[in-house]
Amino acid sequence: MNSQKLSELSFSNNQNNTDLVCLSHLRWDFVYQRPQHLMSRFARRQRVFFVEEPIFTDDLTKLEINRREDNLSVVVPHISHSDRETRNVEEIQRELLDKLFDEQKIKQFVLWFYTPMAMSFASHLQAEVTIYDCMDELSAFKFASPELLENEQKLFKKADLVFTGGQSLYEAKKDQHECVFAFPSSIDVKHFSEARSITKEPADQKNIARPRFGYCGVIDERIDIQLLGEAANLRPEWQFIMIGPIVKISDQDLPRRENIHYLGGKDYQELPDYMAGWDVALMPFAINESTKFISPTKTPEYLAAGKPVVSTPVRDVVRVYGESSLVHIASTADEFVAACEKALRENASVRIAKAHEFLAKNSWDKTWSEMQKLILESVGEGIKLASA
Repeated sequence: MNSQKLSELSFSNNQNNTDLVCLSHLRWDFVYQRPQHLMSRFARRQRVFFVEEPIFTDDLTKLEINRREDNLSVVVPHISHSDRETRNVEEIQRELLDKLFDEQKIKQFVLWFYTPMAMSFASHLQAEVTIYDCMDELSAFKFASPELLENEQKLFKKADLVFTGGQSLYEAKKDQHECVFAFPSSIDVKHFSEARSITKEPADQKNIARPRFGYCGVIDERIDIQLLGEAANLRPEWQFIMIGPIVKISDQDLPRRENIHYLGGKDYQELPDYMAGWDVALMPFAINESTKFISPTKTPEYLAAGKPVVSTPVRDVVRVYGESSLVHIASTADEFVAACEKALRENASVRIAKAHEFLAKNSWDKTWSEMQKLILESVGEGIKLASA
C-alpha cells in the first residue's frame, strides 16, 4: 500500500478523485457477472479503467479505449503478431499499461485484480489500495497457465485485501493472507424479478413446447453434458433450453437431441425475458475440480425470477440454498429428473415468498457497500467513499 497522503484518498466527486484500474481475465462484453456488477457501481462516481487481456492482430500494437456507461472505460491492448514474435508479451503489456496511466493522468488509484496472471506486467504499480477479488479458482479451469499459482502467491504478497467469490473459496484462501473476506454471488433482484410478469416470448424460444427446463450461463467444462444428455433421454417430452456461449469444449461433444435447444449467448438485459418462459431453472454442473469452489451467480437470479431450481451438489449451492430448501439437489440423471418433477409440483406462491425473504438480505449494492467499508478500514480514517 502507498502510505503517503492516505487521508486524502477520496472516492467522491472532488479534486482528489481516486480512479480504479481493474485487471481482468474476462472480457466486459462476454457474460455480465461479478466484475461488471461491481465495477459499474464504482463507475457511477469515479473513473474505472477495465483492462482486458490482449488481442493479437496483424495491425500495429496499440491501446483501444472504449468509453461505456458513466465513468467506465474498457481498455483492450492490441499486440501485433510481429511484436509478439520478437518481444516479450508481458513487457509490451507493461508499456501499454504505463502509457494508459500517463495519457489518462491516473495518479491516485485503487488496483483491482481478477487474474493473478496480471502480476507479470502490473507488479510495479504502486496503488493506494491493492485488491485481489478471487471470484474463481482459476488454476482448476481448463487450459489454466502453469504459472498461475506462482503468480497468485506474488499477488497475495502485494494485495492489501482479498475478496473471494464464495464460502468454499474463502476457506481455501483464508490462511494465505491476513485479510481475506468472503463475498458470495449477489443479485439484482429488481432486474430478475421482472421475469414474474413478462408474458411476451423471445422469438427463438416462443415456439418451443412445454414443459421447459432452462439454463443460462457459460457452457464449458463446468457443465455435466453427460447428465444433460441422459436427462433429455429419460424425458423426451421435456424441453431443455441452454442459453450461453460455448467455450473451451468442442461443439461436437455437446449432447444433441430434439429436445435440447442451444440458443447461444444473450444480453444481460434479455435474461428475464427467457427465464419468464421456463417452468424450472437448472444448474447441471459437473462435480469436478473446476466446480469445487464455485458460487454460481445464477442461483439467486433464478430465485428472483420466481423459478424453482434444480442443481447438482455444488458445495456452496448445497450449503447456502440446498440446506435452506430453496434449491432441489440431485446427483445422477435419474435423481435430477425426479427433482425436476418435484419442482414442477411446487406451490409457486410459497416458494416465491421464501425466496423473497432470503434475497432481501442480498444485493450487489450491499456487497459493494461492505467492500467499500473494508477499503476504508485498510487505508485509515478521514476518507470518503462514493455511495453505491
